[in-house]
Amino acid sequence: MAQSQVRLGGLLLQHQYGEIVENVGAFLAAKGSFTLKDIAEGTKLGINEVKKALCVLIQHNMMDFERNRRGLLEYTIHINKVLFITRYPRYIYCAKTLYGDVGEFLVEELLSHGQMLMSHVCRRVSERITQALEGQSVDELKVRKTFVELVETHFLQRVAAPPSDSADKVDEETELQIKEKEMFLIPPAMDIDYGKVNPTVSSSGKRKREDGEEGDKVAKRPRSTSPLSDEKNEDAPDKGVYWHINFTRFHQFFRDQAVLSALNSKIDRYACEIVRTMLRVSEKTTVPLAPTTHPMSSHEIFQSLPPELDLNRQTLGEYLTLLAEDKTEIVNKAGESGGGMYILNMQKALETLCKASIESVVQERFGSKCSRIFRLLLMKRHLEQKQVEDMAMIPAKEAKELLYKLFSENFVTMQEIPKTPDHAPSRTFYLFGINMHQVSRMLLDRCYKAMGNLISRREHENTENRRLVEKSQRVDAISASLQSSGADTTQMSEVEEMITPPERQQLNKLKHDINKLEQSELQLDETIFLLESYLPGSEAMVLY
Repeated sequence: MAQSQVRLGGLLLQHQYGEIVENVGAFLAAKGSFTLKDIAEGTKLGINEVKKALCVLIQHNMMDFERNRRGLLEYTIHINKVLFITRYPRYIYCAKTLYGDVGEFLVEELLSHGQMLMSHVCRRVSERITQALEGQSVDELKVRKTFVELVETHFLQRVAAPPSDSADKVDEETELQIKEKEMFLIPPAMDIDYGKVNPTVSSSGKRKREDGEEGDKVAKRPRSTSPLSDEKNEDAPDKGVYWHINFTRFHQFFRDQAVLSALNSKIDRYACEIVRTMLRVSEKTTVPLAPTTHPMSSHEIFQSLPPELDLNRQTLGEYLTLLAEDKTEIVNKAGESGGGMYILNMQKALETLCKASIESVVQERFGSKCSRIFRLLLMKRHLEQKQVEDMAMIPAKEAKELLYKLFSENFVTMQEIPKTPDHAPSRTFYLFGINMHQVSRMLLDRCYKAMGNLISRREHENTENRRLVEKSQRVDAISASLQSSGADTTQMSEVEEMITPPERQQLNKLKHDINKLEQSELQLDETIFLLESYLPGSEAMVLY
């Protein structure tokens, strides 16, 4: 595991959960799987402190555990899930965009607690919104409907049951295998249609109940993996059914939005909407984050187009032909039946976006001429030094200097092809090219380092100005209290004068710097997500 990932993971854990959790998480990320006793010895912490840290990591789905050959539990941290902490604001904003304020609060609660009962999270969100609206009550049924919508669109999913203590390995494997419909199955007692229809099993696998069954026992569900479950949950109608965020579904949405945004900029909004429709059609037949979708006919695409787009069949055919002939190869034609069969090549789309991102990095670091050489090597794959000089239309001396500068920074690779077995330089071809996977991994590692530096700098700024920030908060609290009590302007001005002009200037500078650092973190996370999505076998893109 890269040292930059371990360092960034440790900073995130320290900021989110404290030093004890950071020590345990960083130790496991750097050393691998260990038992409770070994973790306590390695971190120099007490057993109880380590237990609490492990509970926090398990609660937030950042750690797994299994029995080794000696029958002891070994704990393994997933550093990629720890790094998702940087993406929490994007998850919350995505939920707000799609499902409004209720969706935002639901996702925020689940991210804060890791995993919760549906009844508990809906009640907490309803209370929070009621407080925010200053006395206007919010119907919990509305919150529950939004929760069900998030589950139906797979943004939320149930927590899998842990393996039993039985020695039978076959039973353990069977217990861990939860069917997809059960991962997104609402408990009957929490169903929004509860008590309205006869008890049947719908096509989505939900069990319906008839009126008057509220006192019946809830169907048996996988037991809780939450370390916070206690006697308070005994009376919950959905006891034992915990929910958490489905990061894979969010990542699929982010990936699709990045591709659609690029198409909108490159062609127009009609091409963007056509591809959006193809993605919506393919959701039923294609697994999440698959590199390509199943073939779909132009007739099927036409039937699924939104009515407000107002496209006829001929115009749709022209757009599909344009997309299929585009050099980005996002849309590929797979056959002629049904008016033409088309597939979406999402891996090719991600490769195109990744290339554009790397080109911008080369442009900013080395200048436009290096960027021209880089794009030339991307198009031609392999070129000799003389060919690079001629095709890039750069003077030989300068082209040689720039080419070897890119080579020394590992943006360009060189391959030797000898004419004779003695590998004499005069009888050897030296071909320059670009290994996209190698460059992407190198930039991803640098992005992790940059993210760690940004977080460290932000924490340093907050620490250095803590006294001034606390003073400003006290003054703001006093001002709010005086304003609510109807104080006159003289008193208000006296309170505001408690902060001197130099201190106020320093506060404004601190606020500007913190906002700039936070925006940089968000933009850097977009680049990290793009590179992780492109790289094959990336841990961030594994289905959970």
